Amino acid sequence: MISIEHVTKRFGRGRAVSDVCLDVGTGDSVALWGLNGAGKTTLIRCVLGLISFEGRICVGGHDVGSRGKRARMLIGYVPQELSFYDELRVSEAVVFFSKLKGLGVPALDAVLGGVGLSGHEAKRIRELSGGMKQRLALAIAMLGDPPVLILDEVTASLDACGREEFVSLLAGLSGSGRTMLFASHRVEEVASLAKRVAVLEKGKLERVQSPFEFASALGAGTVVHLVIPAAARERAMAELRAGGLVPTLNGVGVLVGVDAARKAAPFRLLAEAGVPVDDFELLREGGHGTAHGRKEHA
Repeated sequence: MISIEHVTKRFGRGRAVSDVCLDVGTGDSVALWGLNGAGKTTLIRCVLGLISFEGRICVGGHDVGSRGKRARMLIGYVPQELSFYDELRVSEAVVFFSKLKGLGVPALDAVLGGVGLSGHEAKRIRELSGGMKQRLALAIAMLGDPPVLILDEVTASLDACGREEFVSLLAGLSGSGRTMLFASHRVEEVASLAKRVAVLEKGKLERVQSPFEFASALGAGTVVHLVIPAAARERAMAELRAGGLVPTLNGVGVLVGVDAARKAAPFRLLAEAGVPVDDFELLREGGHGTAHGRKEHA
């Protein structure tokens, strides 16, 4: 869905992005990871066609350089810094951006209900919390049901509770088959949302890893992916936290890093609480392979 071929972006004599090649297939979810200045935001701006660059980028087969408008019609974008007219009401903002996109007046109940903002239509944007503003930005990005969602450090300004709620919302969109490209500096977001992690260093794409390899390389030791029924996931998260572990939601289950000597700890904690575990994947220390197993009930 997104094809990035030998993309370079220069600012003066320096290269913010240097000869990056990356393919993001339909339904894929790729996280851009790197320190500040690694080139994440610059690469996203190139994909959006907001700045000129060397190389070629296509979105849905449309060249961003020569057919930028058609390419952008396929993209929903949520930036790090939100810009709203604070005196607008929530409903007015949605209608304004919908008309701006040439979509007419949308069904507000469906648009706002999809991001948990039902009942807030009459509020002015200045009355919204940071998390609610991010939900509004996501609702606007999703107008027209674009197949591609691009996000740039969208939870950077949220508190822990707001981040968890917003990431859970994004996980549902990612699981629906939508293509996602996002930049983040939070390990838990990458683990929860990404199917692959593209690591950038000084503008260069150094490697592309699975979330398990990524978490292990950051020192998480052994990473256990527990496949847990949807109805039991929040309870599982609470039980694992109470047991001293740090779990994160990841697609169909929970991702949790443990010391090598405590690989059985998540299973024991969940078994004692009566939380079912349908399946699991174990990444061994150092990222050297995975082990799989099935547990009908823990």
